[in-house]
Amino acid sequence: MRVTRSSTTARIAMAFAALALLCLAAAPWWAGRAEMRLMGEIFLYMSLASLWNLLAGYAGLVSVGQQAFVGLGGYALFGLTMLAGMPILLALPLAAVAGAVIAMPVALLIFRLRGAYFAIGTWVIAEVFRLTAAQVSALGGGSGISLPARIVKALAEGRDLREAMAFWLALGVMVVVIAAAFLILRSRHGLALTAIRDNELASRSLGIDIWRTKFVVYVAVAGLTTLVGALIFLQKLRISPEAAFSANDWTAFVIFIVVIGGIGTLEGPILGTLVFFALRETLADLGTLYLIALGAVAILVMLRAPKGLWGLIRARFGAELFPLSRRVLDLSQK
Repeated sequence: MRVTRSSTTARIAMAFAALALLCLAAAPWWAGRAEMRLMGEIFLYMSLASLWNLLAGYAGLVSVGQQAFVGLGGYALFGLTMLAGMPILLALPLAAVAGAVIAMPVALLIFRLRGAYFAIGTWVIAEVFRLTAAQVSALGGGSGISLPARIVKALAEGRDLREAMAFWLALGVMVVVIAAAFLILRSRHGLALTAIRDNELASRSLGIDIWRTKFVVYVAVAGLTTLVGALIFLQKLRISPEAAFSANDWTAFVIFIVVIGGIGTLEGPILGTLVFFALRETLADLGTLYLIALGAVAILVMLRAPKGLWGLIRARFGAELFPLSRRVLDLSQK
């Protein structure tokens, strides 16, 4: 008997993912600007969804205020480049560090809340961040500000290369986020998270430090969400408090993606993002009916597949693209 996490499906999926990444990395040579911008947006939403899933699907921290760190990332990028004179490639990791540092006192505050109060608390924190950003006159106050052309041009020579750099950064961050989530869930911390998700009381009785585990996850997710937010507004080249801290764009859509894809799985946010953008590109011309259609799809999925589309696929075919589950192999049958 031997315990393993690998499977034929997972090995094929990893090989396919490696080939797909190579093809995507070469996109500046075969895709147009519009296609690259769309793919970059998909990568960033996939990153946000994977991070929210790690927070809510595994740590049990259902936040409806992640727009706080998306907006913080955008304002940190603009502030570091415009006010401190830092190059963009240095400002991006510093924005992530700033997000993680700021998340520490925020966590100490909102971790005193439980259940629905925790969710409301995260939204209140996001509103505090938005109102604070609106008071910073050096960054446009309530009306917002655009990133100066000199800073954008310093990223790379030529518009094509700048577009390619923004695309590669979005692709790279998506890979880092998914790889980090995978490695965390494969580690002892991941085992603790899974135990907390399944039964918090039993986890505490086994000696798992629940508060510390959730704190580490919250801070790590906040830092990476801040980095994603910085990249989002690097693509947009303009920021304002309403856009940066939009609950609709950076939290509601992300929750929709995770719910329809499958919460508590690594594959769910990836599948959910692809479904979301397919629906958006197909139904965007319907105006307000577009949001109604998204809501109808979410309700239908929750009724017919409570564990999401990936949960339905896994239940029917037993597929797992990321080798996380342990299997017992009977070597005597070989």
